[in-house]
Amino acid sequence: MFKAVLVRELTYLWRDRGLRNILLWAPLLGVLIFYATYSAQTLMAIPTAVVDLDRSSASRDLVTKVDQAENLQIVARPASAQEAEEMIRRGEVLVTVVIPENFGRQVALGRETNVYIGIDGSNIIYSTNATTAAMTVAKTVGAEAGVKALMARGLSQEQAKNAYLGVEMREEPWFNPTLNYAYFLVLALILNVWQQCCTMAATMTIIGDTGRPSWLQFKLAGISKGTLFVSKSLVHIGLYMLLALPLYGICFGILKLPMHGSWLLLLLFTLAFVIALHSVGTLASSFARSPVDATRFGMIIALPSFILSGFGWPLEAMPAFVQSLAKLLPQTWFFQGINYFTFKDPGWSFALPYFAALGVIAVVCYSAAAVFTSRK
Repeated sequence: MFKAVLVRELTYLWRDRGLRNILLWAPLLGVLIFYATYSAQTLMAIPTAVVDLDRSSASRDLVTKVDQAENLQIVARPASAQEAEEMIRRGEVLVTVVIPENFGRQVALGRETNVYIGIDGSNIIYSTNATTAAMTVAKTVGAEAGVKALMARGLSQEQAKNAYLGVEMREEPWFNPTLNYAYFLVLALILNVWQQCCTMAATMTIIGDTGRPSWLQFKLAGISKGTLFVSKSLVHIGLYMLLALPLYGICFGILKLPMHGSWLLLLLFTLAFVIALHSVGTLASSFARSPVDATRFGMIIALPSFILSGFGWPLEAMPAFVQSLAKLLPQTWFFQGINYFTFKDPGWSFALPYFAALGVIAVVCYSAAAVFTSRK
């Protein structure tokens, strides 16, 4: 009897063309879309305008350094700061560098001088990369000016370098040395599409049968609610895991996203998340009045969950009540954990609280779903 219900559920899922397309093709389409979007991996050639009001050899040297910066590309040389500001306003450039008059003279005398760098902050991705590139140029120019000022006071070049650069602070990003934005985001976005599809499908676990004549057939056949629920759940959970495996294979095998952790830990963690996710969808399905109702509940749960998970914006920076709400969702624990388990390999002891949280969510939601279902 148990085997017959399993086969019946698999057949039902495959014959439902809409559900089949959502589960099979939406995650794969997400892989193509997100990898194509972030395939450049780093932002290069950010359009930059330079206003040189000094036109000295020192200012020309600075312009050359700006143009040689890895992320910046000079595309315009307006005559005034006002003209450069208008170019940013129209979106023609994203960065403007204004070199003041007497820049070369001030540098030669070893005096403090200010170079204005304006960055379009309306696009945070561009502005962050542009700020990093501009500050790198400023640091280099400042160091060279400081060394030249010390040399003008009689120190040798080596002495000037040692005096000015006596304490050097060097950055070294760990786990993602190139600060590749695609490494950080692509896997999470793909898995977000996958979890949304799985959530939507899980909301049909109970209402998909109780709202159909097949429910009476099960009752007449003497199939218990427990047998029916367990068989349906095993099919769904197994299917969600089967869908996750090719996504991992594409991401880590073909797209070469970093995977420094344990494959066994990652797969078991994914299984724990799938069970918790299915329990949430089952709970929504238990008190839904119709399949349409269940789908709405699935959308309400799945769509905002990625935002609340703390992946795009740190969970610690959210209000306390939002943090408490987010920790009730399995997506929060999954997307927080997936970053650790792929990038950092923190070990099994670190993973235990994540497994425990997902287990508690599954037990609570399945239990509540059983109570709601028994009253129908």
